[in-house]
Order: sequence, then C-alpha cells, then structure tokens
Amino acid sequence: MELAIAVLPADDLREARAFYVDGLGFTVRFEASEDGRTGLLGLARGSMWVTIDAPMAGHGRHACVSLQVESADRYYEEWQARVTIPHPPREEPWGARTFSVHDPAGNTIFVIGPPT
Repeated sequence: MELAIAVLPADDLREARAFYVDGLGFTVRFEASEDGRTGLLGLARGSMWVTIDAPMAGHGRHACVSLQVESADRYYEEWQARVTIPHPPREEPWGARTFSVHDPAGNTIFVIGPPT
C-alpha cells in the first residue's frame, strides 16, 4: 500500500479540527498544540491522512489535496448536510466523477471517484 499525506496550512487548529472531524468525518490521530490554535493536527479517515499545520508563516496560503475514493457520490451524500459544497459530483471528460470542498483556511479538497 502506498500512502501520501498532505500538509495543509491553517490559521486556527480549532476551526480546522471542527471542519475535518465534525464536517468531513475524519478522526484525530495526533494533536501537538499548546494553545489549541497553533501547532500540528493529524487527521485520518480510513487510509486517507491529512496534517494541518498552523500557522505556516512565510509559506503559501492555500493548498489542495485529492482524495481518491470508491464513490464520490457516497462522500457527497454524507458531507452535503454538514459542509458547503460548491457543486454536486459531476462526470469529468478524463473519466472520473468529482466534487470539491474548501476548508476554513481556503484549502481545496478534491474528491475523485470512478465514473458512474
């Protein structure tokens, strides 16, 4: 199994934690913070991992991560009641079904599944 872990910038770990845990269903694997706002936050959902680093002074302010899943529609159905999703899943010309969400720090999470 290969695993890639994305590190995303955020201004506030508490806000990021609420979005990823309450909104997207991730679980906290580790948290290294003295004040709850700055530090590192490791999150997982199945074999998908995301690390939040707050703040990342002097670095770019936005990043993106792609989550390859078995069904984009299943994730869309689960997440749509809890987070804002700009558009429903759509078939892409390159043979995938995708949608995206933005976390509170402006990072983009692309969800990519096989076409239906």
